[in-house]
Amino acid sequence: MKPGSRQLMFERLRARNPHPKTELEYRTDFELLVAVILSAQATDKGVNIVTRKLFPVANTPSMILALGKVRLTKFVKTIGLYKGKTKNILATCRILIERHGGEVPRTHDALEALPGVGRKTANVVLNTAFGESTMAVDTHIFRVANRTGLAPGRTVLAVEKKLLKNISPEFLKDAHHWLILHGRYVCKARKPNCPVCPIVDLCGFKRKTLADS
Repeated sequence: MKPGSRQLMFERLRARNPHPKTELEYRTDFELLVAVILSAQATDKGVNIVTRKLFPVANTPSMILALGKVRLTKFVKTIGLYKGKTKNILATCRILIERHGGEVPRTHDALEALPGVGRKTANVVLNTAFGESTMAVDTHIFRVANRTGLAPGRTVLAVEKKLLKNISPEFLKDAHHWLILHGRYVCKARKPNCPVCPIVDLCGFKRKTLADS
């Protein structure tokens, strides 16, 4: 995709959604961190169902630890991979208390040192909680970046690096949310909804769907 097309692409996405936000429900940095850990291989809708019950009861590292493994498991057991996520959340809470005064750290290295937090999760927290211009490449963004020609790459890291390079600084802080929402609701995996796509004329995807397909 040429620079002019990239500029126009994000101008259109911004016009449709000037202030994009994550669909995960949270009120504090810690709540966001827990929600993102739970969201691995799970839907935001499913995570929100869990956290609406969990956070009113426990929404700080010390409160989560006070719940213990058995009670926390009861809250999160509807989420995929809940056993591992329960273990990671408890371990993360201990580290936050012991090393960070109970606060969510604001550096990439410190976040990735937390159990259950990988590069993508760290980027989500840095972008959403702290407003940094990071790019968390999930399956939706990976698909959109490759289909459109915005930032083609064979690996998540390759796509991330190209996105950071190719996206103008004026769009970069919100680009993560625009791309993930576009992939979730328009440029879907099995059947992209090309007839309603606001960037269809800019996209390099060769198998565009038709209105009656």
